[in-house]
Amino acid sequence: MYHTIILVGNLGRDPQMRYTPSGQAVTNFNVATNRQYTASDGTQVKETIWFRVSTWGRSAEVCNQYLRKGSKVLVEGRLIPDPKTGGPRVWQGQNGPGASFEVSASMVRFLSGRNDDDGGYQATDTFGGGLSEPDEIPF
Repeated sequence: MYHTIILVGNLGRDPQMRYTPSGQAVTNFNVATNRQYTASDGTQVKETIWFRVSTWGRSAEVCNQYLRKGSKVLVEGRLIPDPKTGGPRVWQGQNGPGASFEVSASMVRFLSGRNDDDGGYQATDTFGGGLSEPDEIPF
């Protein structure tokens, strides 16, 4: 069996890097994805879903070095379920219950330029494999 998730969104805060006891780099950052649509009653609905992303090894070091709050990224990886429930991690916050979706990234592509957070394709900023040029998309 196999699953993958692809996210495009913006970082909610600066990445945080640490090292495991064996010396492996791990960087965590939060990505917000946004969706806007018109409901059946005509009202505009804005929906934001947050994902907690983990990157490992050299990719973790590069993400920590170049990503900042507001950076736009494309993340490909796999969902990590809560070991107790098999679903998202559920927690109790000040405003009631919440849930976070955990993703272990296999590839992070930087969509923001080095000096802007508004976008711009950066083929040289692809880490963890994947396609490097838009012409190589197989469909």
